[in-house]
Amino acid sequence: MTALHWFRRDLRIGDNPALMAAADSGDVLPVFVLDPDLWESAGTPRRAYLVSSLRALDEQLGGHLVVRHGRPDAVIPALAAEVEAEAVHIATDAAPTGRGRDRRVEDALDVPLIRTGSPYAVTPGRVRTGGGEGYKVFTPFRRAWQDHGWHSPAPDQHAARRRLQLVDGVRSDDLPRAEPPEGLTLPEAGEEAALDRWAQMLAGPLAQYKAERDRPDLDSTSRLSVPLKWGEIHPRTILADLAHRRSVAADTFRGQIAWRDFHADVLFHSPSARDTSLTTVLPEDSWAEGADERHALETWAAGRTGYPLVDAGMRQLLAEGWMHNRVRMVVASFLVKDLHVRWQRGAEHFMAWLVDGDVPQNQLNWQWVAGTGRDAAPYFRVFNPVRQGLTYDPEGRYVRRWVPELRDIPGKAVHEPWKLPESAAPDYPAPMVDHAAERAATLDAYQEHRRR
Repeated sequence: MTALHWFRRDLRIGDNPALMAAADSGDVLPVFVLDPDLWESAGTPRRAYLVSSLRALDEQLGGHLVVRHGRPDAVIPALAAEVEAEAVHIATDAAPTGRGRDRRVEDALDVPLIRTGSPYAVTPGRVRTGGGEGYKVFTPFRRAWQDHGWHSPAPDQHAARRRLQLVDGVRSDDLPRAEPPEGLTLPEAGEEAALDRWAQMLAGPLAQYKAERDRPDLDSTSRLSVPLKWGEIHPRTILADLAHRRSVAADTFRGQIAWRDFHADVLFHSPSARDTSLTTVLPEDSWAEGADERHALETWAAGRTGYPLVDAGMRQLLAEGWMHNRVRMVVASFLVKDLHVRWQRGAEHFMAWLVDGDVPQNQLNWQWVAGTGRDAAPYFRVFNPVRQGLTYDPEGRYVRRWVPELRDIPGKAVHEPWKLPESAAPDYPAPMVDHAAERAATLDAYQEHRRR
């Protein structure tokens, strides 16, 4: 018997229950479909990383990965018929777009489409309130999520490789040429790189994770958001390792996995959250429009706002396709609450540049900052970019790394260059807005909306 395993967001062979389900039923044809619609809508950094990850997966599979270009509802049924497959195996995709795509494929197939596992510790939709609804607040979700629990990891990559009998001789299309934007350096792709990164985290930085995770000037985060987005490592692998470590730091890291599952669960229950605010917080006439909006977005995106921590984050995004999480919150708050630009515009820019750009995480984190989502920060919480810099980059190392115009300014003074003589940073712009004034305008608009 032959089974197809259709890779999507599980670009690994270890801890891959859907792949093992295919292996248990017979010879396996591993396939990845390059859907032109998804390819064209992805940002250039994500395209380049995806191609690198697929090359790494193909190498793990001994050159047996079959790539086909086209719409999945045409490609998968045709390929299943071509090799006389008895079934097609996938990991569950709980996202609205993925669910629709899988239904279309299932309708077009003459053989079963078998779903096993998902990219999450707990598949979205499984954790529900006593009334059978999705949770709207993170803390009770996390308690229920932890009580629900998750399966132990499937066989690791070495054991999985021994169980796989792969089909030979099936035509594969070439991978497209995909280079990152000029000046952007991608991280190493693939399952091996992801496991190495996690091992390095366990060996050192995890012990300080609780205390240092908000410090962009320190290398204290795992940067696993990229391999988690592509499924080069499964969260269950991470949680299994954390189970052996009883510490506040380990529990804090486990909480980040819970947030990831929570956002996917919110999108499962509220598909409109991709593009629409779940809560309205401001009158429509309070948002920037037209030329004002374009100028604000362009200046913010280029890292030329005159606020050093904001500019450092936006320039890190252009250079790495990644940004420290604390800084993501600061730059998002600045766009929405200082520049009065709708969160959807910022989320779109992030999706164009982030290598880890993932719809539920990106959109719901933007809604959290904007105060419009489930269990969001209240809208009246406005991040002060100067205070955030002084608190989380106290010596200014992060800013000086990404904003070369400020590299000659020592210590914490780098966060307020406008207090220095103009000759200290002649090429750095003055603040584009007055934070105190814009914060007041934001709070006034919020109160006006509440009165209506």
